[in-house]
Amino acid sequence: MNENLFASFATPTMMGLPIVILIVMFPSILFPSSNRLINNRLTSIQQWLVQLTSKQMMAIHNSKGQTWTLMLMSLILFIGSTNLLGLLPHSFTPTTQLSMNLGMAIPLWAGTVFMGFRHKTKAALAHFLPQGTPIFLIPMLVIIETISLFIQPVALAVRLTANITAGHLLIHLIGGATLALMNISPSTALITFIILILLTILEFAVAMIQAYVFTLLVSLYLHDNT
Repeated sequence: MNENLFASFATPTMMGLPIVILIVMFPSILFPSSNRLINNRLTSIQQWLVQLTSKQMMAIHNSKGQTWTLMLMSLILFIGSTNLLGLLPHSFTPTTQLSMNLGMAIPLWAGTVFMGFRHKTKAALAHFLPQGTPIFLIPMLVIIETISLFIQPVALAVRLTANITAGHLLIHLIGGATLALMNISPSTALITFIILILLTILEFAVAMIQAYVFTLLVSLYLHDNT
């Protein structure tokens, strides 16, 4: 039971070799570039959504922070497309792997922190010790603030992994229950099937929302350090 339940989260292999790199590269074909003078409808919608998202997300940044626009837009498109592709039958969602999410979160977080220490050294160091702190609390607060700083990339990765994994597990469990109830109680199976459809629609929304939340938090970390 447990083996079948978590089998969809195992990294797929071909002839004994992991093919996760090919899966990660696959979403790029969903965003074609047009060489024509007039874009088609799909390209126009994609460009409009990217411009709308970038305008909303990068409005709070100064000129240094806006240099990250291309990276952040690429990040939200990548996470959103991989989450959506993972909802297809017999597919694999790379963002259910904590190692991959940490691989995205740690470099982006480290880049924002290093930028803060480089351009706003005094302000970055001031975060470790709030003004007006009693002397006997200084060592404890420095330790707490340091831990909270290093926990940020872990929180980013765990949040994305937990939300995507939980949704996939619910779909798997309700789908299995629907198949099991078809021969026992068709009326109950119909109810669980309707719940499964509604949950699938919800998961499509969660896939996009989690991509936006992940990128937005990175953008906020960048804003605090620029």
